[in-house]
Amino acid sequence: MTRRWLFADQLGPHFLDEPGQPVLLVESKAVFRRRAFHRQKAHLILSALRHRARNDGVRLVRSESYAEAITEPVTVCHPTSRAARDLVRRLPGVHMLPPRGFVTSPEDFVAWAAERRSLRLEDFYRDARTRHDVLMDGREPAGGSWNLDAENREPPPRGATRLDVPAPPAIVEDEIDEEVRADLDRWEREDGIGFTGRDGPRLFPVTRREALARLRHFVEHRLPVFGPHEDAMLAGDPFMAHSMLSAPLNLGLLDPLEIVESAERAYRSGAAPLASVEGFVRQIIGWRDFVWHLYWFLGPDYRAENGLGARKRLPAWFDRLDADKVRARCLADVLGGVRDRGWVHHIPRLMVLGNYAMQRGWQPGAVADWFHRNFVDGYEWVMTANVIGMSQFADGGRMSTKPYAAGGAYLNRMSDYCGDCVYDPKVRSGANACPFTAGYWAFLARNETALTGNYRMRQPLRGLSRLDDLEAVVEQEATRRIP
Repeated sequence: MTRRWLFADQLGPHFLDEPGQPVLLVESKAVFRRRAFHRQKAHLILSALRHRARNDGVRLVRSESYAEAITEPVTVCHPTSRAARDLVRRLPGVHMLPPRGFVTSPEDFVAWAAERRSLRLEDFYRDARTRHDVLMDGREPAGGSWNLDAENREPPPRGATRLDVPAPPAIVEDEIDEEVRADLDRWEREDGIGFTGRDGPRLFPVTRREALARLRHFVEHRLPVFGPHEDAMLAGDPFMAHSMLSAPLNLGLLDPLEIVESAERAYRSGAAPLASVEGFVRQIIGWRDFVWHLYWFLGPDYRAENGLGARKRLPAWFDRLDADKVRARCLADVLGGVRDRGWVHHIPRLMVLGNYAMQRGWQPGAVADWFHRNFVDGYEWVMTANVIGMSQFADGGRMSTKPYAAGGAYLNRMSDYCGDCVYDPKVRSGANACPFTAGYWAFLARNETALTGNYRMRQPLRGLSRLDDLEAVVEQEATRRIP
């Protein structure tokens, strides 16, 4: 049987044709020379590769590049980036198979997209649920509704510092993790390879056994309470009831269909409410598949889109994850979470980090690269549409109907950050002006012309005319260096 070359995001059994198929793994140092990844992300990837190499029939090659490691005919599943795909196409003796690790096939997505003037998640998600018979009662959605978002947007419980849910199973490091940590120290010391963020204990699975344990625990203990507060933030509870499955899923350790099937069984058995299960399923077969297909469908030029003309460079404090310099409590805590864990959940990503970057007019491609490098679950395919289209609205609305811009009022409602902050979410000018509240109005003023035709922005834009201090707010935010 021909050996299967597995990239580091293809480590699960569903990337093989049958159990026992011989495997080639390549640990390429050149990947880490090209850009500065988060230290914990580098650790996760190397640990996953080396743990997978303990299986019978697996050959691990440590080399400077992928090309020099391929010395025999191999097959490989379609990679998840254009650069890797183009490399595979250039290498002799390598046969590329269709992609795996996603639910909807490229052919089905292209056929779906060809019939639409606009590409919206909700339309794709409904098609995917119907096509794959997920949370369906015959031809109708389970419970009679496709979308239960309205039940999943509650603020954090009043007075709570943590959600009342058990922590996910702890990761126990082993000798492979010790070896990886020593090698990364040596790379920094001797090879000039740099990393961002802080080293720390491994928080995410690198083996299928660890990943399955976390999936079982989530479905039994956290999924039942996941939905209502999935958009909420608590400074003392970075994980809330989220699954923490994105990293092992994007390493290929879990098949997305086995995840949604496990969640649906919980609903059918009465162990988890429909709203929580529907919200979770939407993330897996809806959003995750959607951004994967958009990465390929929208083409390589999409990453350079900049419909709002955002040209500013990322400031050094943000690029270096220097959370200690930041006074705004929400941004300091979230940026510190990236520095210390390489992970925060989707609302801090979108409504704190992405929102702030968009308000400041930072260059969207640089923001996407920052997310790619600094998140343990970040890959080019993950971050391109997520950041360029959704977070930064740089595509002019091709995948989102409005910018995800919000002021301090939103953060005050959905988190516990504002109470102890030096800034006041109700104030837009002066020494205690919230950088998100003031930044929101400065963003609207700067982009008023570009957003005028957007019907969902009519009311916010009308609000500009009611501000008698708008000019002062804009000037104030133009000179704000660190919030």
